[in-house]
Amino acid sequence: MTYAEPPLREPDLPRTAKVRPTALRTGWTTGACATAAAKAAVTALVTGVSQWQVEIGLPAGRRVTFEVARCEVTPAERAEAVVVKDAGDDPDVTNGAELTATVTWRPEPGLRLDGGPGVGTVTRPGLGLEVGGPAINDTPRRMIGQAVAEVVDLTEVGVRVVISVPRGEIMARKTTNRRLGILGGISILGTTGIVRPFSTASWRASVVQAVHVMAAQGERTMVLCTGGRTERAARALLPALPEVCFVEVGDFTGAAVTAAVGDGMTGVVFVGMAGKLAKLAAGVLMTHYTRSRVDLSLLGDVTAAAGGDADLVAAVAAANTGRHAYELWEAAGLLGSAGDLLCRRVRQVLLRFATHAVTVDVAMVDFAGSRVVASSGRWAA
Repeated sequence: MTYAEPPLREPDLPRTAKVRPTALRTGWTTGACATAAAKAAVTALVTGVSQWQVEIGLPAGRRVTFEVARCEVTPAERAEAVVVKDAGDDPDVTNGAELTATVTWRPEPGLRLDGGPGVGTVTRPGLGLEVGGPAINDTPRRMIGQAVAEVVDLTEVGVRVVISVPRGEIMARKTTNRRLGILGGISILGTTGIVRPFSTASWRASVVQAVHVMAAQGERTMVLCTGGRTERAARALLPALPEVCFVEVGDFTGAAVTAAVGDGMTGVVFVGMAGKLAKLAAGVLMTHYTRSRVDLSLLGDVTAAAGGDADLVAAVAAANTGRHAYELWEAAGLLGSAGDLLCRRVRQVLLRFATHAVTVDVAMVDFAGSRVVASSGRWAA
């Protein structure tokens, strides 16, 4: 089935992202800060002593230390700790947020994690979180669980941790949370624990530099990944390639492809998830959230072309997020065929953008980054 090729667009960066061309300071995610606050509060509850510094583990294994801004223990077997978020030089509305963990004992063994004031509540599907539950993503949940388990044996004792963020509801007004159906506050996010300035000119420069380094070492295949989970999936797909070939491209696919062509690379592999692939399939090569949105009508067209019925096409076109569309495809047994078609469209966009100077392969992975669910043809799902 033929389709109208979209115009290729590489939107300019937001003005605030162009003012500093030098490398910027990294910071900490809300998930890392909430983890540190939770560990400090649990430690205070166990020892009866306020904690002013705490060490946690990040998903990649690195251990980091956080300062605790406030820590209190009450006679009623309740402890509370606050870690103030430092987002580094990333333009982040949650910079300075007071990630607060309130900890009490519970009668049943294990950890119960809840959201308090300032943490959003999930009201729509498509986010990989339980509707009606707190907007605390999977990686922060695991980090908090691991940090608490460093202090107490959760097979023997029960702990309740409530994460709250004073003024979180106000901060959330400057995010896309309401549009995504997250109401009442911010999300507790982060897949690595570290905030890198993906939205800045310096990150774009670092992507281009990574391509130059790769080319200087004689490598000719560049693998573009959108984040930590997709990079893990890409390495599993292409284990023979050296580490230098994998570029965490963030929003700057166009810049990376342009650099690859200029440096004489011969192959480009893009590994991503449904939302980013939908943006690229629409011809958008700089996918910063302020400059592009997932084109759900495009995903509706893909659904129809893959054989979806009218009801499924309408549901996908009205989906809440790219992930929601993915879940609808999966539930209808159409994930493989629709995903393959989406990957082929992305491949055509990247080939056109590169003026066919490189070969292109595209793979879509699940939201855990654990398996390939679709591809442009090189990999079977």
